[in-house]
Amino acid sequence: MQIKTLITGAALSLFAGLAIAAPAGLSMSDAGVLVDGKGMTLYTFDKDAPGVSNCYGGCAGSWPPSVAKSGADADGDFTLVERKDGSAQWAYKGMPLYYWAGDSKPGDTKGDGVGGVWHVVK
Repeated sequence: MQIKTLITGAALSLFAGLAIAAPAGLSMSDAGVLVDGKGMTLYTFDKDAPGVSNCYGGCAGSWPPSVAKSGADADGDFTLVERKDGSAQWAYKGMPLYYWAGDSKPGDTKGDGVGGVWHVVK
């Protein structure tokens, strides 16, 4: 009985640690893709470099950046990328994160594979 309790407690502690590791409500959905606190899918762009966003103007109109609130802190694999306008954008493992304007409801992944350069984060 004590071993079962110990294992259950350890599993819960591990799960809690994973949930905390993602800032700003970012988490993996049941489908295994990265989503925000509202369940909207996040994407990466192959033309970005680690720590550098290359999506501005019309690109950002179709692919809005996942902008961090002022004073947000990076945590683990989640970092912040400074955009040209000085705002901070969330990144996962260095790669800036974006939304797809074509996703209309939580769980949509319509942007995956667009142009061969946009991908959901798994």
